[in-house]
Amino acid sequence: MIPSLRCCLPFRGRSNWAISSLLEVSLAGWLAVMASFIGAGAATAGDPTVTSGASAAFTSQDPLVLEALELIASGDFRAAEKGLSTEDPQADAAARRARSELIEIMNRVRHEYSLESAGLLAKVKKVIPDVTAEEVERWASETKARFRVIDGTKFYFRREPQNIFLFSQQAIERRAQAGGAPSKPAWQLTDHLADVIAAAAHSDSAEVLPVKHRFTHTITIGGNHPKIKAGSTVRVWMPYAQEYRQQRDVRLVSASPKPTLIAPTGEDGHPVSGGAQRSVYFEQVVEDPTQPLVFQEVFEYTSFAYYPKLDASQVEPLPNDWRNAYLSERPPHIVFAPEISDEVATIVGAETNPLIKARKIFRWVSLNIPWNAEDEYCVIPSLAVKGFDARCGDCGVQNTLFIAMCRIAGIPARWQSGFETKPGPRWGMHDWAEIYIAPWGWLPADASYGIQRSDDPRVADFYCGHQDSYRLIVNLDWGRELFPPKESLRSEPADFQRGEVEVDGQNLYFNEWEAKSEVER
Repeated sequence: MIPSLRCCLPFRGRSNWAISSLLEVSLAGWLAVMASFIGAGAATAGDPTVTSGASAAFTSQDPLVLEALELIASGDFRAAEKGLSTEDPQADAAARRARSELIEIMNRVRHEYSLESAGLLAKVKKVIPDVTAEEVERWASETKARFRVIDGTKFYFRREPQNIFLFSQQAIERRAQAGGAPSKPAWQLTDHLADVIAAAAHSDSAEVLPVKHRFTHTITIGGNHPKIKAGSTVRVWMPYAQEYRQQRDVRLVSASPKPTLIAPTGEDGHPVSGGAQRSVYFEQVVEDPTQPLVFQEVFEYTSFAYYPKLDASQVEPLPNDWRNAYLSERPPHIVFAPEISDEVATIVGAETNPLIKARKIFRWVSLNIPWNAEDEYCVIPSLAVKGFDARCGDCGVQNTLFIAMCRIAGIPARWQSGFETKPGPRWGMHDWAEIYIAPWGWLPADASYGIQRSDDPRVADFYCGHQDSYRLIVNLDWGRELFPPKESLRSEPADFQRGEVEVDGQNLYFNEWEAKSEVER
């Protein structure tokens, strides 16, 4: 199954941060922000033309939902479930939906945090056979390894010890001594970036060094699934490449079974129209539920590096008809919390040039919001608030905070995502951003890749305004309706990369099926 890349580190300045879960920090900050929206009329906050990209539970004004969220943050899941399950004939459809989805989110949190101390020790022993329980406990404490206390029991994040091996120097050294350290890849990204810069210097086009890709994506649902019976209708959405400036020549090579629909490519605008989150859709009636169901697509596309020659002295004002596009809040993920706005004011200072402002924000995020393994986005109330409060985030959290900060600074910014496809073992799902700077238009920006280690400033700052040749663009926005719309709460309400599965109108979460991707270049 494709790993999701998610993250968390302690809040800046807190050397002894013993919080049971980052969700407590996210919820505390998010609840405070949403309270101001509720007081001012949340229905009019942000951009009404696009969806929130989050469960209704994270945008609801229902008092029962807000109370349950606070109980969840304190670890009292049973009390939260009891309150949400109480019969309430006065509740309207929106409140009932939010309550039902919050119960589902709790189930997902239980899955994400299902690793007890003995299980964590066993996983570390696979790479360091002589490790002791005391060492693991110390490393977990030192690195703030992710855990939650749920109804009185401590559970670690199921992807630990990934964060331990990112941030505990002693654990890293012990793993290396045991022969479990990852090898350095032969292919180096900075060499590719230097090649892009050199090619662009001798080209009249910003699009250089094209790489043809063949992408295979497979979703498998095991036989005898408890939610699938003879006659069940299984609906599957799988990621598909956009036709977009530096990504061209998209062609479906094969698909099995025969797909029902290929979503149209996204069309630029505010919001993006067409298939903003592009998919191939399959629908199948089950004949024999004892047999596994396999859905597969193979498609080709060509990805170009994008390297416009940027000069801050040539920046122009936004077009007169810009109409505030991509400059507003979009709760709950993009919110202009006072603390974030204050930080932006400090970062930008008296600077007025939007390209220079964007570079300042980009460098701040790169230096202050490091990456590590993150929760699924479906259980995070606000990506931007989470990233800022915790001073950490994976690619989606980092870049959502970057987008929010750019918008606060008056720089139009928006989401883009799909896959990083660079050679070597470390490729997979990835999220980044775009910023609008006239006269060049939309420029790629990847605050997760951030400042590169290079003595050449053009390489170091490459990812603020440029893009490499190794990308698959699937999404031109987040949280948008699929083609056709999905009936149930998506496994990933914001992003769309692994795919989505629904059986008889009921969602199947990521742990109920397997997704696998392969890329040939």
